[in-house]
Amino acid sequence: MPPDIIRVMLVDDHAVVRSGVRLMLGTTADIIVTGEADSGQAAMKLVAAQVFDVALVDIALPGRNGLELLKQLRQEQPGLAVLMFSMYSEEVYAVRALRQGAVGYLTKDSSAAVIIDAVRTAAAGRKYVSPALVERLAELLGEGVRFPHEALSDRELEVMKLLASGDSLVQIAAALHLSASTVTTYRSRILEKTGLKGNTALSRYAIEHGLIA
Repeated sequence: MPPDIIRVMLVDDHAVVRSGVRLMLGTTADIIVTGEADSGQAAMKLVAAQVFDVALVDIALPGRNGLELLKQLRQEQPGLAVLMFSMYSEEVYAVRALRQGAVGYLTKDSSAAVIIDAVRTAAAGRKYVSPALVERLAELLGEGVRFPHEALSDRELEVMKLLASGDSLVQIAAALHLSASTVTTYRSRILEKTGLKGNTALSRYAIEHGLIA
């Protein structure tokens, strides 16, 4: 493979999404998708066997979420540039992802031109930041945490989303491979940090802030 070719790994549990992105990137001469994974576990197997320049990683993956995978990918391949690729707006996850080592954040409604530009930017060793995210970063530098959910840990945010979606403690425990008592502890911390009173308030807050559809 020529040295100027950008090797990309796609990590998304939806085959149709991977197919669409692969077709977009396939319109270029300098980018090639050399690996695809539908879960964090599959992605880790790939990076143990191959070298990639850029990874496009979905936030909402089965088993371990994209932010957890981000940390593991960077440990396995420190030179890998990870772009988070999500259905959630930048407001929800972008700053959190950048803080944890992602080089950029793309929403799934991004155009082909934007995705291609982001991959090239990441491969060149630079961060890809949209104008909206630049504004958000400036706000953070001036104001600190603006919304209560920004103070939550990654796991707390994940539990909050599931609670807000109507999942029971038992269902959440099974989905995240935790005990029900641990989920109960997370719920207590979430309510304390956000100042919300119960699951109904959590659901309303999550919808208002784009945490769930």
